[in-house]
Parts: sequence; structure tokens; C-alpha cells
Amino acid sequence: MTSQPVSAPADFPSILYLDGVSVSFDGFKALNNLSFFIEPGEMRAIIGPNGAGKTTMMDVITGKTRPDEGMVFFKNEIDLTKHDEAFIANLGIGRKFQKPTVFESQSVFHNLELSLKEDKSVMKTLFAALNDAQLARIMEVLKIIRLEEKATWLAGELSHGQKQWLEIGMLLMQDPDLLLVDEPVAGMTDAETEQTADLLREISSTHSVVVVEHDMEFVRALNTKVTVLHEGSVLAEGSLDTVQNNQRVIDVYLGR
Repeated sequence: MTSQPVSAPADFPSILYLDGVSVSFDGFKALNNLSFFIEPGEMRAIIGPNGAGKTTMMDVITGKTRPDEGMVFFKNEIDLTKHDEAFIANLGIGRKFQKPTVFESQSVFHNLELSLKEDKSVMKTLFAALNDAQLARIMEVLKIIRLEEKATWLAGELSHGQKQWLEIGMLLMQDPDLLLVDEPVAGMTDAETEQTADLLREISSTHSVVVVEHDMEFVRALNTKVTVLHEGSVLAEGSLDTVQNNQRVIDVYLGR
């Protein structure tokens, strides 16, 4: 592998910068010279057929998978390829997987409390009382994720869509600069899907957000720039209308 510069190019102010990223598994190239960047405060939708490299891309960004070659920079200067998952999570990159993982036997409020960006030692967790700022933050996040009236419910009593919102809220409690959200509306009702689009648009006013999704109506509701992946590289970028009218995108993805 060639030596990498200490930072991303200064003429691309970015929260996330990937250049020439390749990953192979047993001869299969999951990512093939993948290059794109996300500006600070931007929301981006990532679409593409199964096997396009969407999950591997997120694995690389979060330190789960090391690329064979290429650059991955956070905030233009932090080389993510040199750090592990825990370090990267603490940098301010939050990842929400497709299947929600909440504490079902705990209340919605307590799920958020447990996710506070604070000292997580056992003794601190057992005996610490919430201060005013922490309580205010939990109440703020409850409002964002549309669960104010269900704060005392056990998480296990929530609908599938509400559990997804709660997990997004748990990420927000960590105050990340960048959220990676994987297929958030899979299995949701139409009403929940619409509310999730509203929720993510609201979050994107104060955070950078990358959404991987298959549901084109949901992507349209996000009203944001779209990147289409195919065989591990960028096939097209632009508004949803632009990529939906791209013949190559129609041939390899939308026409199926």
C-alpha cells in the first residue's frame, strides 16, 4: 500500500472523505476504488443493489473492516483506517444497524439515560443522579424521536418503528457529529416511514447523516443528495430524479 497523506485535501471541507477505497474478501471485491465525500452538516442517501458495497462501506468507516487500500478521513484530518471501532465511536461517529438493539426490559427514558455520554463505570451508573442538563437533554431527545408520551413504557412494548426511533435517540445521546443509519424504515408502517423521514430531516439540521436505504419513496421524502453504489464504486450522484433518470442506474438497479 502506498503511503497516505496526513489529512484529506483542504479544498474538500468534509466530515467524511473516502478516496480510492478497496476491500476484497476471498477474491471478491466488495469495494472497488470507492471515492466520495460528505460535507459538514449534509445528509446523504446511499442506494444500490444488494452486493453493491453499502454495508462494507459502513464497516470501513466505523473501523470494523480495514481497507486493502485507500483513504478514509473524518473531519479532514483523522485517518479512520488507523483506529478501531471503539475509538471511532468515541470520535463522534454513531452507527445504527438495521435491526434495533434496545434494552427491552428498561423504560424508554432509562434507555436514553443509559446512553448518556458520561462515565459508564458501574458505581457511577448505579449511584449518579441526573443533573439538570442531562435531564433536559433526555427530554429534548424524547421530543425529537416522538416518544415523549411513551417515556415510561418498557422499550419492549414499543412498535418496531418506535424501537428504531428509540435507537436513533440512543445514538443522539452520544452527541455524534456523524450518524450512519442502515435501512431505518425496513418493516415500518407507511405512517412510521413518513415520520422517520421527518425525524431524520430534523436531525440533519444539527448533524451530518448518511442513510442507507432501498425504499425509494422514503429516499424521496428525505429530499437530499443521493449516491448510487454498484459493484463497490460510485455509479451516479445527484438528486433522486437525476439518478432515477440515469440509464446506467436504471440498467443495474432500478430496472430490476
